[in-house]
Amino acid sequence: MVQEETQSLGWSPRNPAERVLMMLKMHGTLAASAIGQKLGTTGEAARQQLARLADEGLVTSASTPTGVGRPTQRWSLTAAGHARFPDTHAALTVGILDSIRNCLGEDALDRVISQREAETSAQYRAAMSGRAALRDRVVALVELRSAEGYMADWREESDGSILLIENHCPICAAATACQGFCRAEMNVFRSVLGPDAEIERSEHIVKGGRRCTYVIRDSVSAQVPAG
Repeated sequence: MVQEETQSLGWSPRNPAERVLMMLKMHGTLAASAIGQKLGTTGEAARQQLARLADEGLVTSASTPTGVGRPTQRWSLTAAGHARFPDTHAALTVGILDSIRNCLGEDALDRVISQREAETSAQYRAAMSGRAALRDRVVALVELRSAEGYMADWREESDGSILLIENHCPICAAATACQGFCRAEMNVFRSVLGPDAEIERSEHIVKGGRRCTYVIRDSVSAQVPAG
């Protein structure tokens, strides 16, 4: 399970501590018992790894009242823990962006991002050929994004909406340096999911979120017939 989740990222956990980090990256704040269950081991074994990771400054814990008995310790990644996951060629990418901005101006940088947006949209649309239903297109988009290192997932909500979740951003440094990448990403999603899809970003890594989450609704099926 852990190897499947990390294969597309290009970061394969080699030991129990790294598998614990991956669980927290993928699922957010968890108790040691939940981590142990997901990894097929015990809560105590997970707690031992968490203690080591806490000593290294990679995880932190907080007590959550349960109403009965002792509070539950829930664990999450620190900034240093998040940094253990690759941001593809971060320094080089940011340097190139700065060079374009300084030498050619902001308009040139916008044109570069727009060109990338157009190419990505064309690539995604080709991969989604034959997938007419919105749900099927979201599934295809998740597959494409996971292959690019975004550790993407999706789920359907009780209100009929679909959540597209990206647990990692492999271009976070570039997106932080230039917000145009995030704007272009939304434009790509709207383009490939079609005009009937309403998309709202509810969590944003660049703005301090643990992940990027998109709420997707089918505007046609959501309409209530008159009369």
